[in-house]
Amino acid sequence: MLAGLALGFSLTGLRATAFAASALPAGLEGRDILVTGQVVSLPQRAEDAVRFQLQLESASLDGQPVQLPPRILLGWYSGSFLGRAPVAAEPLGTPEDQADQTETLAQSQRQPQAMRARERWQMTVRLKAPNGNINPHGFDYELTLWEQGVQATGAVRAGLRDKPPQRLADSGWKRPVEQARQSVREAIEARIAAPRLAGVLAALVMGDQNAIERPDWDVFRATGVAHLMSISGLHITLFAWLAGRVLGALWHRSPRWTPRWCLAIPASSAAAWGGLLLAVVYALFSGWGLPAQRTVWMLAVVVWLRQSGRQWAWPQIWLLAMAVVVAVDPWALLQAGFWLSFVAVGVLFGSGTGLAASEGTESFSRASLARRFGQMLREQWVITLALTPLTLLLFNQVSLVGLLANVFAIPAVTLLITPLALLGLAWAPLWDAAAWLTGVMLAALQAMAGCPMATLNQAAVPGWSAMAAVAGGLLLVMRLPWHWRVLGVPLLLPVLLWQPIRPAAGEFELLAADVGQGNAVLVRTASHSLLYDAGPRFSRESDAGHRVLVPLLRALGERIDILLLSHRDADHVGGAAAVLAMQPQARLLSSLEPGHELHARVPPERSERCTAGQRWQWDGVDFELLHPLAGDYAPPATATDLAGPPKLQKLPKSNAMSCVLRVSTPARPGRPAAAALLVGDIELAQESALLSRGAPLQADVLLLPHHGSKTSSGADFLVAVQPRLGLAQAGYRNRFGHPAPAVMARYAELGIPVLTSADCGAASWYSATPAEWTCARKAGRRYWQRVGALPQPP
Repeated sequence: MLAGLALGFSLTGLRATAFAASALPAGLEGRDILVTGQVVSLPQRAEDAVRFQLQLESASLDGQPVQLPPRILLGWYSGSFLGRAPVAAEPLGTPEDQADQTETLAQSQRQPQAMRARERWQMTVRLKAPNGNINPHGFDYELTLWEQGVQATGAVRAGLRDKPPQRLADSGWKRPVEQARQSVREAIEARIAAPRLAGVLAALVMGDQNAIERPDWDVFRATGVAHLMSISGLHITLFAWLAGRVLGALWHRSPRWTPRWCLAIPASSAAAWGGLLLAVVYALFSGWGLPAQRTVWMLAVVVWLRQSGRQWAWPQIWLLAMAVVVAVDPWALLQAGFWLSFVAVGVLFGSGTGLAASEGTESFSRASLARRFGQMLREQWVITLALTPLTLLLFNQVSLVGLLANVFAIPAVTLLITPLALLGLAWAPLWDAAAWLTGVMLAALQAMAGCPMATLNQAAVPGWSAMAAVAGGLLLVMRLPWHWRVLGVPLLLPVLLWQPIRPAAGEFELLAADVGQGNAVLVRTASHSLLYDAGPRFSRESDAGHRVLVPLLRALGERIDILLLSHRDADHVGGAAAVLAMQPQARLLSSLEPGHELHARVPPERSERCTAGQRWQWDGVDFELLHPLAGDYAPPATATDLAGPPKLQKLPKSNAMSCVLRVSTPARPGRPAAAALLVGDIELAQESALLSRGAPLQADVLLLPHHGSKTSSGADFLVAVQPRLGLAQAGYRNRFGHPAPAVMARYAELGIPVLTSADCGAASWYSATPAEWTCARKAGRRYWQRVGALPQPP
């Protein structure tokens, strides 16, 4: 065992070193590079963008060849997408003004063309190293790209001043599987009019999970059936079993003139190996994703052991299959799907359910329907009970309606919808029946997800309590005497009763989340929480609320009292809708105009305008708003056209209306006061106004105004604030150049260290230790993650 562990560790290190050696050179980041390559994945289309992976054939910079990673992930964005950029230099104004600006941007940007897998393209791209948001208990996007072999991401340069992307002549029958997959996806979309139904069928037939719309994913997760909505291990295993049964039956009934090799190979062996071969073909057609690969390797081990002529105990089969999967993909150990799949299989066998199922396979036709249905209920109950602690550990959420939803959805998906969808490849009208059944299933799942207690959220727990809970769940389902199994109940209590550690009374904590180009700062006291801004909207399908803030708040066990939105720009309110949906009790404090759509999500009595002079105290911590003044909300006077109606009112400039919040603790014997200043996107004019009014600006931590824009952070303002630390929430190599080099130099001259979220990840600061801070990217550093330059605490 020790030798195997040492060998596996060494081989993983060698693979990682070799892969890292071909990373994108730092000197090529942000440069316009002409590349030629082949589209090797299904292009993922959205309303305003198309994303795809390109296998490079050649690359040149200023006419000279350069060496790039072999595979890159690109996005080709439309002008309307760029018009929705998180930060705008000018106010957006009325809807008519916004439409004019979007149309102007769209005209200056070539729109994405229809792409197909296997096509060859030549285009100008601008690349950067893989970069994901690093937050406590958050999703590791850089690990996902590492496993996919992607070492650079970027955007297609398609402006009118750039060389237009060009489709090149085809290079032959390379990657026919991807071409076939795209043809099937287009056929399903052409046949099924409803996009949401077509998306589910595409996911079940060919593993295109991106085709499923985000609201449907929310329903699937809330009901615990998300594992069914892709070509998972369950689908591939069922396909292998059915294919093996059909091959075995045909082998038994082979005619006398059958070839000799048919007579020499037993029917059971032909069924096992043939089913495995067809499962490999099915997995390849599904995109050969990591879950499909793990399932294929597991099935190969099981078939090999069972066809070896020996009797193997289930723990040996289970452990050897796990060892083979880890040897092929060692980073699978960091994936939740790996542990859920193998623990579920182990629980079924360890509890006797899996053994009973395997022994009863041959007599399936003679078993009564009631007995088989009862066995299925027991299997689902055992898996649900055993995996609930593990699910809470991995996702901090578990579906309370999952047992009922899976009892309904598993037969519907595996026995009806998926077979009909697959048979639709031969006869397209069967897709109509599959789509109708999918619609019925979605309606039922939506009703379940709408229940008040459909899901249970739980804060992230320490490792020791998580392991105890997993052991407790396993004890409850093992084939042991009841007085041993009941010991699993107290092992579950540490997870169920865990309360997150909060700041002491009279202290507060800041957590500046890593949301890319946008603001989102969580302020926590002993018993209250405030979220300052909600991050950007990344696209029409994705925002910082769903992707970062909701999982973060769930993992921290937070109950937000106030959501403070500094102003209406999309990089500050993009994730607000998702946060309000998760935290319906939260009050909304903002400078949003009365007609803003977010007001409809909060009752009027819980929505308030932020105005200078507002104060409150939580747990001995003072909160005070310094800007804007009440008079700043008055719109400019309307101009009247004698020949027509009055012109539309212009809204006040967005950045100028940013709500400025100061959070402070009182001075106590032996410890001075501590404060933090959150300023949104105020600019030099607002900084001067604060100075002229004599506002209390001194703070230990300053959220850089306007992400470090050159229009903010004046020298007089910084001298007045005198921060120990500056926080710049800006995206890695963002197109606005935030924080500006001139501004960073100004902070450096005053001896103020600045943490950028691109280099630090989520930054934590505690008022009790004002000279210290923590960076998530440094605290949980992994070799596949990008390393940024960080200032050292004094």
